[in-house]
Amino acid sequence: MTSRRVVIALGGNAMTGPDGSATPEAQRTAIREAAGHVAEVVAAGVEVVLTHGNGPQVGNLLVKNELAAHVVPPVPLDWNVAQTQATIAFTVADELDAALAARGLPQRTAGLVTRTLVDAADPHLAEPSKPVGRFLPREEAERFLALGQVWEDRGPRGWRRVVASPEPRSVVDSPAIHALAAAGFVVVCAGGGGIPVTDDGGDGAALRGVEAVIDKDLTAAVLARDLDADTLVIATDVPNVMVDFGTPAQRPLGRITVAELRAHAADGQFARGSMGPKVEAVLRFVEAGGERAVVTSLENIADAVAGDAVGTVLTTD
Repeated sequence: MTSRRVVIALGGNAMTGPDGSATPEAQRTAIREAAGHVAEVVAAGVEVVLTHGNGPQVGNLLVKNELAAHVVPPVPLDWNVAQTQATIAFTVADELDAALAARGLPQRTAGLVTRTLVDAADPHLAEPSKPVGRFLPREEAERFLALGQVWEDRGPRGWRRVVASPEPRSVVDSPAIHALAAAGFVVVCAGGGGIPVTDDGGDGAALRGVEAVIDKDLTAAVLARDLDADTLVIATDVPNVMVDFGTPAQRPLGRITVAELRAHAADGQFARGSMGPKVEAVLRFVEAGGERAVVTSLENIADAVAGDAVGTVLTTD
């Protein structure tokens, strides 16, 4: 098969160091590696639109807000999303432009601060569920629990903050993304799921940001639909979606139908805070008319775009 336009969602492992470090140098090094893989997709003649996670980056900004609140006014969560979008986008643009030029490719990268429309009545706005930021030991997390934040025990890695995560309805800036992609740019957009906004007037003329974080994989599915992409690739830190994960019976999923993957999801095979949103994203994209979607590791994305030999591949048939 030959893809025409692909949306690639880069996971957190493409934005931080192997140990989860989010220092500027660790982020740039990780992004440089990811850029090489993305450049290989561009070299195949495919229009590429990139989106990415931003959990550690938003978490770090929230900590800075709290520590500096007595000096400068804290900014709301939607502002944090916007700031991290811009920082990651310019870093991706620098590294990807270099990777494209090294391969003699004429395409260049454009970063776009992007808004995603959510429903003001979405019940998820009142039910924190989306993890952001660093893992902390219980004693450190308790300091923030005392400030009214919601934290969850995530097992051996520690505790992590959770925030409101409404459903993405549409990507407000998709016409601009489409125009940039059609003009030959690799577009970096909708980072962290996009800046969540509601439409108070119902006509797009009264948008306002809301305190929330949208799951980036679910937004990637909406973005791919809005852009009429034929392939959605969710890049993560494992080569395949697994069933019976962590047991002697665990096995990777290869090519699979919507019905089969839905059945596995209904059986509770995929954790809410890790593989669950990725599986839901690929299901939504294909169910909405997308041709195919793949979940695989970062180093496999070029092969995932080119054919069905790697990753967990979901198609319409």
